[in-house]
Amino acid sequence: MDVPVVDVPDGTIVSPLGFTAGATAAAVREDRPDRLDLTILSSDQRCSAGAVYTTHRFPGASLRVSRDHLADHYAQALVVNAGVANAFTGEQGMIDAKEMARLVGEKLDVAADDVVVASTGVTGWLLPMDRIKDGIEKIHLSREGGSDFAHAIITTDTLIKQTAVQFEYAGTTYTIGGAAKGAGMINPNMATMLGFITTDAALEPAVMSGLVHQTVDVSFNQLTIDNDTSPDDTVVILANGAAGGEMIGPHHPALPLVAAAVERVAVDLTRQLARDGEGATKLISVRVNGASTLASARRASKSVAGSMLLKAAIFGNDPNWGRVLDAIGYSGVLADEDSIKLKVQGVRTYDGKPIEFDEDDLRRALDAEEVHIEIDLGVGEEGASAWGCDLSTDYVRINAEYTT
Repeated sequence: MDVPVVDVPDGTIVSPLGFTAGATAAAVREDRPDRLDLTILSSDQRCSAGAVYTTHRFPGASLRVSRDHLADHYAQALVVNAGVANAFTGEQGMIDAKEMARLVGEKLDVAADDVVVASTGVTGWLLPMDRIKDGIEKIHLSREGGSDFAHAIITTDTLIKQTAVQFEYAGTTYTIGGAAKGAGMINPNMATMLGFITTDAALEPAVMSGLVHQTVDVSFNQLTIDNDTSPDDTVVILANGAAGGEMIGPHHPALPLVAAAVERVAVDLTRQLARDGEGATKLISVRVNGASTLASARRASKSVAGSMLLKAAIFGNDPNWGRVLDAIGYSGVLADEDSIKLKVQGVRTYDGKPIEFDEDDLRRALDAEEVHIEIDLGVGEEGASAWGCDLSTDYVRINAEYTT
């Protein structure tokens, strides 16, 4: 069934019906007292929920609390702080994350176990709970609070990341919104940094786990900025049913439509995240076709997008296409050097052997906001995409000065 999915102009995480948000400057980091850094998202009614978390061996305290709260696949509110990650903080970190959930639950008159908690920022620092408590009390939630939510979750990001789409099915209009943050320490292996997606579709809890994993595999999991993974990476999807319509379960014909719309939101956010990588000047989009398996296509495309040598070359507009083949070769996927075809910015550079091309023309083509790399492995029928960014001198400066 071909149902058009359309963008919502100025869409935010509260574009779906029944969601509100608000934020405040709580001075989570004392050196940034005027910056929005504490935010709440709330649903008028309890939501079916699904989440995916970092594979990091030492997950942050807020993530561990959220994982417990989402074990029943229900939630009604979300609280996020930026500036301090609440990771590597021991038992006190757990106490503080649970207290954040309790405070928000009390404010909204919902169960603390239905509050998701997320934190991002510097690891190893304890949360300033006195300022967070005051901030939670000050936050005013509204239908206009989506952009404030997106602002309050960022750290080294230079831009907020948000989007929303709609589609109609059986006379009901469904909306999906999303927001995400992340600019560095991004190589998810599960989800990405912090990503939040909302919908007013009525989804059964039984579909949520599959929906979030399917979404993450084609979007956030295919993103790499610097090959580092955060201890706080989390993606959460909340569905409150406020749009009405039938309850959508595992075999409902509308489920693939919802999944496609959620995927579109997630891919849009993924591209925004890649373009705003720390110090980035360019978005790198990699497409691999002709792979033997879907897993191979995903692995090869992400290997190319994550190659530090290739990222550096793209920053310098250097047409060093051999670095693409190098990244495919060490990715471990089934590939034959004599069967690979490669295009960089639409310029054919390799077809089982090097192809002559005008290097000056390609240098000029590389001087663009988005660089497209197309690869055909020639060993199968599967394809996948991955996204990354170039590696600039500013990346080193930002991370050399992160806590100062």
